[in-house]
Amino acid sequence: MNSASRKGIGMTSERTRRRLIDRLRSEGISNSRVLEAIAATPRHLFLDEALGSHAYDDTALPIGFNQTISQPYVVAIMTEAILHPGCHKVLEIGTGSGYQAAVLARLVDTVYTVERIRPLLDAAVERFQKLDIRNVYCRHRDGFEGLPEHAPYDGILVTAAPAEIPQALLAQLGEGGRLVIPVGDRYAQDLRVITRHGDEFEERRLERVRFVPMLDGLS
Repeated sequence: MNSASRKGIGMTSERTRRRLIDRLRSEGISNSRVLEAIAATPRHLFLDEALGSHAYDDTALPIGFNQTISQPYVVAIMTEAILHPGCHKVLEIGTGSGYQAAVLARLVDTVYTVERIRPLLDAAVERFQKLDIRNVYCRHRDGFEGLPEHAPYDGILVTAAPAEIPQALLAQLGEGGRLVIPVGDRYAQDLRVITRHGDEFEERRLERVRFVPMLDGLS
């Protein structure tokens, strides 16, 4: 590919990214740091080349193993919801392609991310290395267990939907920390934000969403 072609692709990618950011802003995403992080994260690198032309569409896309990369609007609203002034260390449940963790890595000091499907985790690690993302730490773990050895966390973000909120994740949430999680069955889920205040947990619901089911065990 000659330099003119590469330049053309780069210009197209930049335009489509900006259109995506304009759309997210029109849909109510107002946190400028979140918008900047999404604009700066090359979503096309977290997908197979065959899907590259759809990378900056506001839609979920398949990544294999019956998993998806989340719709950018959902990434944005979950990222907005988890951020608070004391949010420096975040645990992500469900690494998937690595895209959500890459966005978070631009906004907090440290991201721990766990994935139950080993090939997805290995591919995400390679992407983080290529992008020189050094503050994301990956583990092959059952998400229902969380990652207790590095708890407590200022935020926990879950990218698959359990039928009920896992108690282990609540236990690993630090004081004032937020758990952002979709809860429900395959057909009806609510995106919830749970904030810890001592032994009490304040809950609010954001909106209806649709995620893949959260499964236990390793593969």
